[in-house]
Amino acid sequence: MRFFKALILIPIAILALVISFAEAYDPSPLQDFCVAIDDLNGVFVNGRFCKDPMRVNAEDFFFSGLNVPGNTSNQVGSNVTTVNVDQIPGLNTMGISLVRIDYAPHGQNPPHTHPRGSEILVLIKGTLYVGFVSSNQDNNRLFAKVLHPGDVFVFPIGMIHFQVNIGKVPAVAFAGLSSQNAGVITIANAVFGSNPPIYPEVLARAFQLDENIVKELQAKFGP
Repeated sequence: MRFFKALILIPIAILALVISFAEAYDPSPLQDFCVAIDDLNGVFVNGRFCKDPMRVNAEDFFFSGLNVPGNTSNQVGSNVTTVNVDQIPGLNTMGISLVRIDYAPHGQNPPHTHPRGSEILVLIKGTLYVGFVSSNQDNNRLFAKVLHPGDVFVFPIGMIHFQVNIGKVPAVAFAGLSSQNAGVITIANAVFGSNPPIYPEVLARAFQLDENIVKELQAKFGP
């Protein structure tokens, strides 16, 4: 009899252990950092405070202007129009956002990463060469395709990815992200344009470059 009771108690114990792990799991971050504080006068949450439901109206879920092309007259030849929780407050807690990306001929959305969201991109106009690089654990493999209007490509969360307009006419794409505020880290800007700058000798060794070249890059990308 004790043997059968033990057989019943084992799966119950395993279930309790699984539930305890599930309850202890951290929520997904919605910003770069959220430092704990005991002083309630300086309280800040991992995301946004919520508006009184009785004061919510249709404007809280609305944005207009994605039909307007972005200005691509810049160094990279692209423009990202973002529609996240900053533009649509109603996106708070929904875990989604949207962007429009305009590319000049030969323009690019340079290598970057979204630390808090995966991305699904659909090309509306033009021809893009797109891709992402997997992690060190996967030997930094490149997954790349040439896209034509109507094609869709997915960039997994946290992976470095890019898009380049390889056509002779402007290109337009729309992308959805799995976060109300996915964030963006442009690799060159973060590495060579940090504030304050990373020591040039550190970057010279990391990238196997002459230190003077690193200083030139920091002067170009720096604040």
